[in-house]
Amino acid sequence: MKIALGAAVAALTLAGTAQAATVAVTADRLLDVTTGRYVERPVVVITDGRIVSVGRAGDAAPAGAQRVDLPGVTLLPGLIDMHVHLTSSPKYGGYTYLEFSDAFWTVIGTRHAKDTLEAGFTTVRNVGSEAYADVGLREAIDAGFVPGPRVVTATYALGATGGHCDSTFFPPSMAEVSPYTIDGPEDARRKVRTAKKYGAQMIKICATGGVFSRGPRVGAQQLSLEEMKAVVDEAHMAGLKVAAHAHGPEGIKDAIRAGVDTIEHVSLVDDEGIRLAAQRGTVFDMDIYNTDYTQAEGKKNGVLEDNLRKDREIGELQRQNFRKALKGGVKQAFATDAGIFPHGENAKQFAVMVRYGATPLQAIQSATLNAAQALGQEKDVGRVAPGAFGDLVGVQGDPLADVRVLERPVFVMKGGEVVRR
Repeated sequence: MKIALGAAVAALTLAGTAQAATVAVTADRLLDVTTGRYVERPVVVITDGRIVSVGRAGDAAPAGAQRVDLPGVTLLPGLIDMHVHLTSSPKYGGYTYLEFSDAFWTVIGTRHAKDTLEAGFTTVRNVGSEAYADVGLREAIDAGFVPGPRVVTATYALGATGGHCDSTFFPPSMAEVSPYTIDGPEDARRKVRTAKKYGAQMIKICATGGVFSRGPRVGAQQLSLEEMKAVVDEAHMAGLKVAAHAHGPEGIKDAIRAGVDTIEHVSLVDDEGIRLAAQRGTVFDMDIYNTDYTQAEGKKNGVLEDNLRKDREIGELQRQNFRKALKGGVKQAFATDAGIFPHGENAKQFAVMVRYGATPLQAIQSATLNAAQALGQEKDVGRVAPGAFGDLVGVQGDPLADVRVLERPVFVMKGGEVVRR
């Protein structure tokens, strides 16, 4: 049975249960993100949410398979963003978030998850959320109550007392303290175990200062090498990967030495840090788009001037260091810090990556192959191949010629279900 794109969307999403067990998706071409070559007139067969075959037009589809035909469309694997905050909104900066109750953030996370999925990002890593809101959101998505991407959850980020991941905007009389501050290696181990107990699927630490917290120095190291080693040892023993928020060069290098899997932001990395990362296979997650948004809209959204100042000071430095790290052979995974800018606009970073030295294929690989490997999920996501989830994104145009077409997907499928806008 052949169904046009518009009818396919309606047929496969009606009541959430109309999906056939087997779906055959056809398009003009499919980008093989491993080789950078196109497969002309592909037929992707998906059964019970996973790809069973990738053939070409003329291959027989299984009897009774639902057909989804996408003329004029180029297919890619579902995209991956390694650094999002689904339960945060850029509309409320500084102290304006205090206007809302705690549960507000969990509820708006459902809208952000939907926007992210419809933008073509079928897998994300949520690197920090209060009150275990990210865990609840993941559970609701997995149970089918709300639409959203696959979410790898970190729960709270772990950081030093008084550091970037602590609560730093209030006077002593309010006694505001993050429950996941670290004071010494043994405390670090306890916090990893507690985070895992309550739903962490990976661990995030704050190795240095940050832009959107109090304190004049973005790059000041805030966790010791010994504390970071304790986190990594405990997390890896439990099978969890570790991400480190790190802007400054010394904090970046100690995070690499400690065995952290991915370094976030990496704004002020030096040549030694680039060499260390390349030698050890450490992945950089560099959010090089969001400064455009924060500088344009941050003041209106309530972001404090001190935070905007820090953002201005490191924005271009980070982008130039992205170029240097790419030339230095450091593997890059796609990471945007969505939540600092609006969810669903994640793909705007691709063009910035290309502007600062990446080829379109390298940018796409960062959000597919590289990100999947960094997650340890390369058999499940980041590729269109038998055994992987049936996650597909369709665009009109050639993403290798104009990576901006990824900002306007015309088709999105997650696990064999059409979720396109």
